[in-house]
Amino acid sequence: MRHSTLDTATAHRLADDPDDEVRKELAEHPDLPPELRDRLATDANPRVALRVFARQDTPEATRSAIHARILSGPSPLHRLAADQDQGQGLFPDLDTDVDDAALEREIMGEIARAELRALHLPWVAADPLPHVDSPYVCFRVPAAWSEHLPPHLVARLLHDEESSVREAMALRARDHIDPDTAERIERTHRPQKPIRWRPADDLPLPADVLRRLATDPDARMRQLAPRDPDLPVESLSRLAADPDHTVRRLVAAHPRLPAEDLTRLVADPAESVAAAAAAHPGLPRTEMHRLLALAGL
Repeated sequence: MRHSTLDTATAHRLADDPDDEVRKELAEHPDLPPELRDRLATDANPRVALRVFARQDTPEATRSAIHARILSGPSPLHRLAADQDQGQGLFPDLDTDVDDAALEREIMGEIARAELRALHLPWVAADPLPHVDSPYVCFRVPAAWSEHLPPHLVARLLHDEESSVREAMALRARDHIDPDTAERIERTHRPQKPIRWRPADDLPLPADVLRRLATDPDARMRQLAPRDPDLPVESLSRLAADPDHTVRRLVAAHPRLPAEDLTRLVADPAESVAAAAAAHPGLPRTEMHRLLALAGL
């Protein structure tokens, strides 16, 4: 639809279509009349309104109103978690007084929020300077991906209040990233499940930083220490006894981990830790035979 010729009569007919997907496609049409754009900005489905938000020709007041509406909607995920905590099951519409229509609206709102975070806005990236200070994170991220930002704007986006903006800028301007900046961006990273990527995957930290992080109060930062292939044995043994199982799992794969620590980690209460230790090629042969015997092999 977005690539078709749109006459006025057809545009008005499609704006009244009962199918949300039709109205959503119409909202992206480059020849959408302004009056229909403004009508779709208040569409009952926030995913339709989001397409108006992403248009280059949308007035700022309209864009701001759509943004506020999407972010202010109730989240079904929060209620699902609360219901599970209270032993009410996974589906609140089966055991609460929330009707199907209300639940569907909440789900559509949650999807709209996810789509807002992942918006692709090439027109912002093509002209980034007006959007460096945008109130919308989804505008500042594509601005950060631009290759033509002056150094002072690069520095500003490297200190943006949102981690996704800082990370986008760091990945684009790697030659501006020193170890202190890389550590700061990693330390303030807010991971999103199920994505396992973290800034240190693309902004590697030097060995002296990794060794310091072996005793960091934050378990997420201690997870990075085993990335040093020459991490001292003392640090490895200490990490092998770390209270956080994710740290133990990562150190269990380190090539220099002492055999006695490996043997102990095979019996770790966390299955992922035990599996990592059991897969280590440096595991003592007697321990390998014991595991094979336990498995009946």
